[in-house]
Amino acid sequence: MITKYLFARYDRAGLIFLAVSALLAIAIPAGNLLAPPDSAFHVPDHVVSLLGKYLCYASLAIALDLVWGYCGILSLGHGAFFALGGYAMGMYLMRQIGPRGVYAHPVLPDFMVFLNWKELPWFWYGFDMFPFALFMALFVPGWLAFVFGWFAFRSRVTGVYLSIITQALTYALLLAFFRNDMGFGGNNGLTDFKDILGFNIQSKGVRATLFFLSAVLMISVYLVARWMVTTSFGKIVMAVRDAEPRARFLGYRTEHFKLVVFTVSAAMAGLAGALYVPQVGIINPSEFSPANSIEAVIWVAVGGRGTLVGAAIGAFAVNLMKTVFTTGALAPYWLFALGGLFILVTLAMPKGILGAISSLWEKLASLRAGRKNLAAAE
Repeated sequence: MITKYLFARYDRAGLIFLAVSALLAIAIPAGNLLAPPDSAFHVPDHVVSLLGKYLCYASLAIALDLVWGYCGILSLGHGAFFALGGYAMGMYLMRQIGPRGVYAHPVLPDFMVFLNWKELPWFWYGFDMFPFALFMALFVPGWLAFVFGWFAFRSRVTGVYLSIITQALTYALLLAFFRNDMGFGGNNGLTDFKDILGFNIQSKGVRATLFFLSAVLMISVYLVARWMVTTSFGKIVMAVRDAEPRARFLGYRTEHFKLVVFTVSAAMAGLAGALYVPQVGIINPSEFSPANSIEAVIWVAVGGRGTLVGAAIGAFAVNLMKTVFTTGALAPYWLFALGGLFILVTLAMPKGILGAISSLWEKLASLRAGRKNLAAAE
């Protein structure tokens, strides 16, 4: 009975997505750790790290689709929440270096010693503990989104104006984190990580574990988002998206629903950023770039807005193209390819990749049904 209730909440695409994600979460680490290098099933170390990044991007895309596809809030600032979660984890990783840094200071990170800081800033306290850093990766983006949304939604800022404000927030954080006196590494950011929970961050086992956790996070983000949009709460959220004045007239405090969705989505993005940083080995202010947030919007549009699964597919597809087009002779043409892809999807596949696949499947099903009816009539 419980199993039937749970599976009733997921369509065919969702169940396939969960099955494939669970399979990859096990198969990729196993292929990396267990299969010998000369085996056809061996997964190289760099592929594990690359796919781990894609999984973090997919979690960010699902979080963005939750607010854009289902609540109608086009956020151009989700890259900031992703980066804040990354900085929280980066601060923990920097505290783990200790005296093994270039300047061998037992407490201060190297960049603070270089800038003649005499003591650790108060906001760095507690980041020597992993649970605290993980909590801050969840709390700080969520808190910022809550404060921002409280004022924006109560003021009934909507549409393009809200999108511009979210982008302005991202740019303001970009400028702030570039400053050396902020205490976050300035332009160079945080890097040279060595350990996480006492294990060498460069070891194969840690890399495989981070990949597995990234897959688990993506699945968890999808499950939470799917649960939110299939409950009565989700129906009201979609009503706010489609006709907010009418929902308000019926007595719903629409700003409260938007605030909850926006805050939860930001927290999801923060957790994705926290898992992203140890896999790439660096976090700097460029992660706050408004272009990153816009690119995340393109992932959702390409995969299929308002589907959750499509957002993850779009993140994988676009970043795979980015990996191909930013290496070798094709590197100068990546932005042209990205713009062309967005235009192509907008004109030819307005419902994204997942929508196009669903439409094709329905057409094939109708053709098969038509043939069966014709054969029966004969």
